[in-house]
Amino acid sequence: MDEEGQLIQPQDQSCWATLPDVCLHRIFWWLGDKDRSRAALVCRRWNQMMYSADLWRHRAITFSGRHSRVHAYEFESAVWYVKKFGRYLEHLEIKFLTPYSVVLTRKFQVTMQGLFSCLGKRNNRLKSLSIQYLELDRLVWRNSIRSLFLKSLSSFLKKMGKHLDHLNLKGARLTVEQGCHILNSLSYLRTESAVSELNIEDYFSHRLAVYSSLQFNQTMATFRNLVSLTLNYNCISDELLENLGENNAGTLWSMNIKCHAHDPHGQVVWGMSWAKLARYATKLKVNFVFEKVVKYERLARILLQEIPIRSISLRNCSFSNPDWSMKPTLTDLLPTFRHTLQKLSFEFNNNHESLEEELHLLILSCTELFYFNIWAFLDVNFVEQILKSQEEGRCALRTLKI
Repeated sequence: MDEEGQLIQPQDQSCWATLPDVCLHRIFWWLGDKDRSRAALVCRRWNQMMYSADLWRHRAITFSGRHSRVHAYEFESAVWYVKKFGRYLEHLEIKFLTPYSVVLTRKFQVTMQGLFSCLGKRNNRLKSLSIQYLELDRLVWRNSIRSLFLKSLSSFLKKMGKHLDHLNLKGARLTVEQGCHILNSLSYLRTESAVSELNIEDYFSHRLAVYSSLQFNQTMATFRNLVSLTLNYNCISDELLENLGENNAGTLWSMNIKCHAHDPHGQVVWGMSWAKLARYATKLKVNFVFEKVVKYERLARILLQEIPIRSISLRNCSFSNPDWSMKPTLTDLLPTFRHTLQKLSFEFNNNHESLEEELHLLILSCTELFYFNIWAFLDVNFVEQILKSQEEGRCALRTLKI
């Protein structure tokens, strides 16, 4: 103001004052929570930008499993922002990194109980929830703490189940009864669940024969809109495949199956069950991951020719066994899927046998194979042969990792 009370107009107004909303929104998008809060104090317009729904639709919270003031502050701050702007939230990811004490699991349980309660009251648009690697069967999870956490999670899913589209509970490690109780929460007061993407890989504890559980099959029958299903092979049975064919034939296009040596995988699943599912779900593609299950006899019982397999991953870490050979799998089993197989990944110790010729023939026989990844002992000439075959158009490979 001048001496007469007139407003003095600045000659060169800052470009920040006239910055378009779309640019300002992009700047706020890249800022962290702390910097956003500081920027919101600049002026009323910037403060209003802080409350843009787009800025708070996706949130990821990491809870460290070890005592640390820095990690504790970051976690508490992230939770505070989720509670404050929770009404805008559509995608929530929570990670609990390998807790090593009862104190931390108790703190996590109390925090999640408050968070779930807050979101349950304010949010009606959550589409995706991911809580991975809880490992609830570990000793650091006392029975009382585990029960309270599962109770709050179940209550939350009951409220959110009607509009939740994606659920990822990978690595929860529950009993069959506990796991089914949580999944049944999604269809609370309804006959079916609205979830289209479900990840329950390592959801149940090791060594459980889930495939024989009537309760599990009844629970899976409530899912009528599945597009993608990720689970362990110890959950696969003729009954489950029949349920999927009857209830999800028009939507199901992807099944991701993990088979671990510690999980029961000797159950009999008939090829006609897979064939019936593939006939109903015409877009279905199945992806297998095998952990330390590499013997031909075991693989042949699982990899039936009626399965529309898209990718296979075989991992045997660094273990070497002179009595075990990979050749029958490469020459007799995998070529069965040469018309559908698109991705192959191998990780094994083959210092007792040479596999270059068998691998090369397998790659040439798979007409749809565009991705090949291998961790093994190989001759340099093998790489040259593959590159030459690709250059001559004899194979469809686009990605080669060795």
